[in-house]
Amino acid sequence: MPVARTHCVGLVGVTGRLVEVEADVGPGIAGTHFIGLLDTAISEARGRVRSALINSRFAWPDARVTVSLFPATLPKRGSIFDLAIAIAVLGAAGAVPAQRIAAPTFLGELGLDGRVRPIRGVLPAALAAAEAGVRTVVVPALNAAEAALVPDLTVVPVATLAELVGWLRSGDLHRLPVVADAASLSQDAEHAEHAERGEHPEHGEHAGHAGNGRNGRNGRRAEDALRPFGPYGGGRAAPGPDLCDVAGQPMGRKALEVCAAGGHNLWMLGPPGSGKTMLAERLPTLLPPLDQESALEVSAIHSVAGTLPPGRPLLTRPPFMAPHHSATMAAVVGGGSGGVVRPGTVSLAHRGVLFLDEAPEFATTVLDSLRQPLESGTVTIARAVGAVTFPARFMLVLAANPCPCGLQGTVGHPCKCTPAGRRRYLDRLSGPLLDRVDVKVKIGRATRAELLADRHFVETSATVAERVRLARERAARRLAGTPWRTNAEVSSSALHRDFRLPDAAMAPLHRGLDVGTLSARGLDRVLRISWTIADLTCKDRPGQAETSAALALWLGVD
Repeated sequence: MPVARTHCVGLVGVTGRLVEVEADVGPGIAGTHFIGLLDTAISEARGRVRSALINSRFAWPDARVTVSLFPATLPKRGSIFDLAIAIAVLGAAGAVPAQRIAAPTFLGELGLDGRVRPIRGVLPAALAAAEAGVRTVVVPALNAAEAALVPDLTVVPVATLAELVGWLRSGDLHRLPVVADAASLSQDAEHAEHAERGEHPEHGEHAGHAGNGRNGRNGRRAEDALRPFGPYGGGRAAPGPDLCDVAGQPMGRKALEVCAAGGHNLWMLGPPGSGKTMLAERLPTLLPPLDQESALEVSAIHSVAGTLPPGRPLLTRPPFMAPHHSATMAAVVGGGSGGVVRPGTVSLAHRGVLFLDEAPEFATTVLDSLRQPLESGTVTIARAVGAVTFPARFMLVLAANPCPCGLQGTVGHPCKCTPAGRRRYLDRLSGPLLDRVDVKVKIGRATRAELLADRHFVETSATVAERVRLARERAARRLAGTPWRTNAEVSSSALHRDFRLPDAAMAPLHRGLDVGTLSARGLDRVLRISWTIADLTCKDRPGQAETSAALALWLGVD
């Protein structure tokens, strides 16, 4: 019998590569042989695939079955290859037309009863297939909405192997549902986001998407897959945090606005109960929604990690990650065993916020491992079998007490820590790490009078987010044609060449360099903050007032 060929996708990190799956049913001693640099999960696929075929009422070839996954030099891991292997074997045995399985890409894990089970990493796999020129991808039904985020790709969801074989034999696409295209899903995701906020936008301009020509008559509506659910399984979600909840901390709110507008890192130092965690949790509410490219990138990372919310394949809001201080380096940076490397918290916070509460309680090795991702925006995990690179462009927010007991500087509660104990506690945050933090602010406990007075000046997250949006738009116009999106990403050479400030504006920074309070890296970070302050105040370029204010934020001066 001729060799049957089909395709699957092998994932290395969040990058996929098209894999050709070949099956040959020929003479020889009956048995099944897999070749192609496989891991244990794929080696065990022979049992899963055989049982799935037999329980789906298909005969397993009583001959020598050889399955090859090309390229042989690419490590292949996971159960994502099960469906492609089964279809290739059926094609080689003549159970399905070999010409009909050559073009599509098949992704999915098989159960022993023939069910097609959902898998991790469908979105990056579908993206890789589309980039390789594939036009049709077959995925588990529960992963269909996720794969349909990829534009110009026909997504065929299947629930059982028998259902798929029936479609392949008939060639009738209408026998199976076809999921809506990415444009429809993106618009439905926007409607879902409005619904979560309690808004009701007009649906007239998008009303025709439910009848998209790519939807099969049995297909589920895309908006059904993306409908938000409240905390009790239905209805409107509970209101989220708002910046107006934080009273008595005007400096903290201003620092938050500057960080949101420029993408800067933040360190807050203050006693327990002063509002550090409340401020950090409200930072994502000030950030603009993710654009289409960033949303796909972030969703792909969460797809590989298996952390996509149920029914919400597209993440349109910046993620917020807050690991516990007992988290290991592998949990924060990424890692794994058995050759499987998973993204860590720094990658899950890509294009969003990574919040380390009680930062000095984290292991020193974990804190110092953040230094490289903060500079490069990526994290590379090296193993004996190879290296995997994950995106890690996040905003770092650190919160710390002034001492182990947290009472230093509070009125009426004397601190019981020794000077050496306080010094050792804060020394866990190394100088190189803090040098990479742009904004440093001290958060004190507000008095009753301060709380009452500040109630008249607090602003909602929507009000501040609008100023942040306008500031980011000014920065985007200035950075048009460059690889940078925010002021925090601008390179040092561009700061001193393309965006060089006049000597009068640089005077406070030159004094800081002369007296040693400002390092060369600190100078660049102060310049980035000054551009952000200028964008917030609608100025074309920073002056001495902006650079002085930026220097105070970097030094942590009240």
